Amino acid sequence: MNKLMIISRQQATYTALLAQQGLPDLTLTDDPAEANVILADPPLIAHTLERFSALAWLQSTFAGIDALIQPDKRQDYQLTNIRGCFGQLITEYVLGYSASHYRHFSQYQSQQADAQWLPHSYRGLAGRVMVILGTGSIGQHLAHAATALGLRAIGVNRSGTAPSESPDAFETIYPISRLADALPQADIVVSTLPATTATNDLLNRDSLQHCREALLFNVGRGNAVCEESLLWALTHNHLAHAVLDVFKQEPLPAAHPFWHHPQITVTPHIAAESFPDQVMAIFANNYRRWHTGSPLCYQIDFQRGY
Repeated sequence: MNKLMIISRQQATYTALLAQQGLPDLTLTDDPAEANVILADPPLIAHTLERFSALAWLQSTFAGIDALIQPDKRQDYQLTNIRGCFGQLITEYVLGYSASHYRHFSQYQSQQADAQWLPHSYRGLAGRVMVILGTGSIGQHLAHAATALGLRAIGVNRSGTAPSESPDAFETIYPISRLADALPQADIVVSTLPATTATNDLLNRDSLQHCREALLFNVGRGNAVCEESLLWALTHNHLAHAVLDVFKQEPLPAAHPFWHHPQITVTPHIAAESFPDQVMAIFANNYRRWHTGSPLCYQIDFQRGY
């Protein structure tokens, strides 16, 4: 019999959803010492992993597993995360803010408060170039949607090769070693990158200086953006505006300069949430695979960090 422990802000919801699944040979436990399977929010369990002496498999309720892959954390178990359900939400976020930026929607909202009738010239999204850092499921979904709206989608990944799941999603793909060749083409830059040692401060002064008044989005992980370099790039017109949903420190401190910067839009890590019903569907499918000895979906390579 497998013993499952649920550790989440939405524990009651997950418990109710679990009861509907009818999963074989699985019971809930509140004893860390006997739980061999865990469904957890990574930040809530990261500091207590050593208590789970029987742990064999941990299913993250988040896509981001940064808290669990630090060098000082144990790695003697299978770790899986949530994937495949964020592409639509990230796409809505990026394209929504992009349209608002280029069509001056927020400016018109401000003008309305003053009863000011003042049209501004604009060019829409069609014909613009979107450079997407990360060509996984989120990047692919965004690329297809952007292309449907008339943008050109260029991808950047480790290898420079097209993803096998969707080889036609991107017009061109550059290896990350050629980031400096991709960025000058961009009207819009979107980072969907995971948090790894290779992505730490990837968007720094050396790389951002190649941008030409681009609109920057970070919807991946906060580690990818060097915050001082971002402010420098805005001051020197390499970036026109930055829309940031993820940060190196969350919540973003109240005294942080991003809050009141006129060229930065801050959102509190809401671009794409893990909805409990989607998480439970992934967990249930993975548990059935676990029960039959089949490989788990969305396994994390501790060395790569994703």
